[in-house]
Amino acid sequence: MWIYACIPFFLQAIAISFDEGYFHYQRGLPKWERIGHPIDTLSLLLCLMAALWLPFTEFNMKVYIGLAIISCLMVTKDEFVHKHHCPGAENWLHACLFILHPITLIVAGFIWPVVQGADVPAWVSYWLDSPLFLKDFLLIQVVLIALFFFYQIIFWNFIWKDRPVLKM
Repeated sequence: MWIYACIPFFLQAIAISFDEGYFHYQRGLPKWERIGHPIDTLSLLLCLMAALWLPFTEFNMKVYIGLAIISCLMVTKDEFVHKHHCPGAENWLHACLFILHPITLIVAGFIWPVVQGADVPAWVSYWLDSPLFLKDFLLIQVVLIALFFFYQIIFWNFIWKDRPVLKM
């Protein structure tokens, strides 16, 4: 059953890859996106790092929930401007990402106590029945998202910094 826990991560990766690989390359990114998108990625990365490395305690769970709420709000911050710079298809893709983001964070929140060896309800241990795989999966997610974070900073702020930005 653990494979179902990976689905939102895979869907989010596919959607963000299409957003980045098609829409961003097509129109270029203005400065506010070159700065804002890595901040969004960092907010997700911090949540997953917490789920991977913090001990599962009541206090840390509150920290995780706070980070997750901040992350969910953070990724929506640019939509007031996106509507003027992005085609409708890209805005629709952003809406899909806004749906997947909290789902991914909720699933990571369920994975967290399992990989930490904490007591969980039977339905959680039934659903997330492979703690060793899930811990490796979270680690792979952290590594891939960290690489994406550095790519966003380096590529858009140094390599393609002066690329013209198209108005859609």
